[in-house]
Amino acid sequence: MKKFMLFLLIVLPGTHNNLSAQVAAKDVQHVKVYYEPGMYGGWPANNGIWIWGNEILVGFSKGYYKDLGPKHNIDRDKPQLHLLARSKDGGNTWVIEDPATRGLVPHGHFIAKPRTDVPQQKVQPLKEPINFQHPGFALAAYSNSDAGESRYWYSYDKGYNWNGPFALPNFGTPGTAARTDYIIDGKNECTLFITAAKSNGKEGRVICVKTTDGGKTWLLRSRIGGEPEGYDIMPASVRISKNEILVTTRKKEGDVSLIPAWYSSDNGKSWNQLQNACDDTGIGNPPAMIRLKDGRICLVYGYRSDAESIAANTKTSDIRARLSSDNGKSWSREYILRNDGSGQDVGYPRIVQRPDGKIVAIYYFMDNKTGRERYIGATIWDPPAFGKE
Repeated sequence: MKKFMLFLLIVLPGTHNNLSAQVAAKDVQHVKVYYEPGMYGGWPANNGIWIWGNEILVGFSKGYYKDLGPKHNIDRDKPQLHLLARSKDGGNTWVIEDPATRGLVPHGHFIAKPRTDVPQQKVQPLKEPINFQHPGFALAAYSNSDAGESRYWYSYDKGYNWNGPFALPNFGTPGTAARTDYIIDGKNECTLFITAAKSNGKEGRVICVKTTDGGKTWLLRSRIGGEPEGYDIMPASVRISKNEILVTTRKKEGDVSLIPAWYSSDNGKSWNQLQNACDDTGIGNPPAMIRLKDGRICLVYGYRSDAESIAANTKTSDIRARLSSDNGKSWSREYILRNDGSGQDVGYPRIVQRPDGKIVAIYYFMDNKTGRERYIGATIWDPPAFGKE
């Protein structure tokens, strides 16, 4: 475990107030969720995260390691599996599960080859409305990238068994690329935020869709922002009030990668752009976002430095966080949860808050101490008190 013994303020480019705070060692704990010699663990953001008290469940991808340069060293000629990691002690220890044995066999987000040891699932009709407020409920959404076809599964027993897959419409777009991001609004009401392809079939832009009949029908509610020249994808949403929603996204404009923020006061029918939650994520990373018990918004993301900067020791690859006390209108300095990344292949986080108030951020990572493989890591962070940001 890397220890940061001092609380430092350092100047980094791309922040709102040009201040970043290295988190003190006493406020952070790093653990490994999944690591296996010769294997590749990646991309929790492409999957989902769920929490019931101190029980946490998170999805990730597993493949075989192969040196292909600075990014995504996963062997394209061998199978890639979608797995789950479960913790029953708030993220301190983890057990790996294969959901394919219990009904969840995602077909999308493959860089390597799909697995062949289990049959590909066929889309099913949804016969009974989903109870989104069931105490053991979890929903998982997957698809291909760009102009794909999105599918979703649901569980009533905390992800041990899954029902599905069920199809999402394309909502008048060339295709969709859903990851798991949803807000439960009632027993039969759920709002999904997904990436849809642009008019040219490439990724993408974010749309808001909703069901009020337990998933039997899903309707387009709004498009968030205009069609970008680059891409604006991978949303993270939180409900602020009965009618207010905040969404952050992963955006690329030319050579700049950032995290915009969008606000809706009419339950997702229309959107206004706020100040960016982050002006610079290096070569790009998606946001993870939650509303804390004290009302603040917490955002976690990876900062990916390019391989040349890391080799020259001019930049680091980090896991970073920001806090907002005014529902996303402004953001605190960056809190650097860890900056020991040995390459650019890091990030794609998911986050939850434990009953004791600590934040558990889960991501994929690489560092010199562990070695060449990518692994799934977790950082347990005790954030500063309200008003002490």
